[in-house]
Amino acid sequence: MKEAKVQENERATMTEYQVFYEATPNPQSLKFLVTAPIAEESANFTQAEQCSRSPLARKIFGFPWAAGVFIGPNFVTVTKQEWVDWDILAEPLSNLIVEHLTTGEGVLLPDLNDVEPDDAADESPIVRQIKHILRTEIRPAVAMDGGDIVFDRYEEGRVFLHMRGACSGCPSSAITLKEGIESRLRQAIPEIQEVISS
Repeated sequence: MKEAKVQENERATMTEYQVFYEATPNPQSLKFLVTAPIAEESANFTQAEQCSRSPLARKIFGFPWAAGVFIGPNFVTVTKQEWVDWDILAEPLSNLIVEHLTTGEGVLLPDLNDVEPDDAADESPIVRQIKHILRTEIRPAVAMDGGDIVFDRYEEGRVFLHMRGACSGCPSSAITLKEGIESRLRQAIPEIQEVISS
């Protein structure tokens, strides 16, 4: 009787993960929402060789159709090759993510080199303002679509950004970049002439 109670308590303390998937603006990417936090930061993987810090991404890249894995705080965006349909992949991939999370194999191992630095003391006020707008307005919005946009650099009126997850290779990313991000940044910072995906 005691033994059964212990097992019951162990089950109660284990996190139960559920994964739901939804379409993104990029037809090759699907966003898998997890009902519990899975990572403290975001990370983007576009090749199997880059996956040393993510057991989950490494597992997904074991499939020949995998083209990209973007891990967010409570979601995983998977990008596939064009020759396979989501109708075939979505449900098994959702189950694979649940199984991986349940076994506790790890999603994202720490890597200080990959963390986007906070505002540095020697950054210009313009760069600090760009990063603030990206962090507080733009990145939360694109995360809802399973993507991310990361600041690269600012040079002579031009802002260079990295598109990640569902944003990378998305047919509507050029429109998002120009009509959304560029117009918002130019409205706030008149010195900005152009926003470019790098």
